[in-house]
Amino acid sequence: MSEARATHWAAIGESTFAGGIWALYGVHRLAGRRVLRALLWPVVLFYACTQPRARRASLDYLRRMQAAHGAIGAEPGARHWLRHLLAFAETLLDKLLATAGRYPWQRVRVEGQEQVDALLAAGRGALLVTAHVGCLELCQALATRMPKLRLTVLVHTRHAERFNRILRRLDPDTHVELLQVTSVTAATAVELEQRVRAGGFVAIAGDRVPVDAGRTATVDFLGAPAAFPVGAYVLASLLACPLLFLGCIREGEGHVVRFETLADRLELPRVARDQALRDCAGAFARRLAALLVRSPYDWFNFFDFWAAPKRAVRGSTA
Repeated sequence: MSEARATHWAAIGESTFAGGIWALYGVHRLAGRRVLRALLWPVVLFYACTQPRARRASLDYLRRMQAAHGAIGAEPGARHWLRHLLAFAETLLDKLLATAGRYPWQRVRVEGQEQVDALLAAGRGALLVTAHVGCLELCQALATRMPKLRLTVLVHTRHAERFNRILRRLDPDTHVELLQVTSVTAATAVELEQRVRAGGFVAIAGDRVPVDAGRTATVDFLGAPAAFPVGAYVLASLLACPLLFLGCIREGEGHVVRFETLADRLELPRVARDQALRDCAGAFARRLAALLVRSPYDWFNFFDFWAAPKRAVRGSTA
């Protein structure tokens, strides 16, 4: 087993920090995006030189995307993973702009908003299963245009409170909260149930194995078996609430936010429960792949995604 495969994504650490994020924001306010983009190149090159794991992971993903869908347009090389890392750097800026309400909303197109509007009108909450794709803060910032939308985002990172402070500083009236969890315990489930019953929306990542190496299902993703967490589907079943897919990708000079209903009420049978969980993970993986075909440089998992986890739901699906 290689070093990359032996290391859980959470153990890699985060190279971003609050000071650097504020620096991006400040340069943009003073000089605009064109100047910032030029200044980002040396930063990206430095990151690429000092983070070989991220460079290898990017190239691995891009090669799989090209082999499975031809979405890159050529055999990926250095210029492609550099473009991938630059897209990530620009997305950090977009996250701040969206949170501060400074992103030009005319550049945001929402697909499936009627599904969210219907739930809000009925006072119903929902669980959103999402991925580390695009600028999801644009989805969060939709709360400013939908006063009834209150969003809780589950994150597996020690930096949650730090980013909560950034959110509050940028928007004191934010309806978005980052909730740090290592695993979804019974107490966590009760708290989330209360939020959903009150009409809130809870977002949980469907593309990263939990820190405690919780249960996963192995399904096909970009032509090879990959482990996806099943916690979102177990939680949706426990809460007996609607389950929606949520994604965001770059489109031209703007972004597309996409909502798609996966189940109005997810029920997991006692018999063949593992198969039902694999079906859910497989459906999520297919929707994620379809979204990434439209914008392949918008997936930001810079670790060996196809590494085998320690625990998994037995079996796999194609």
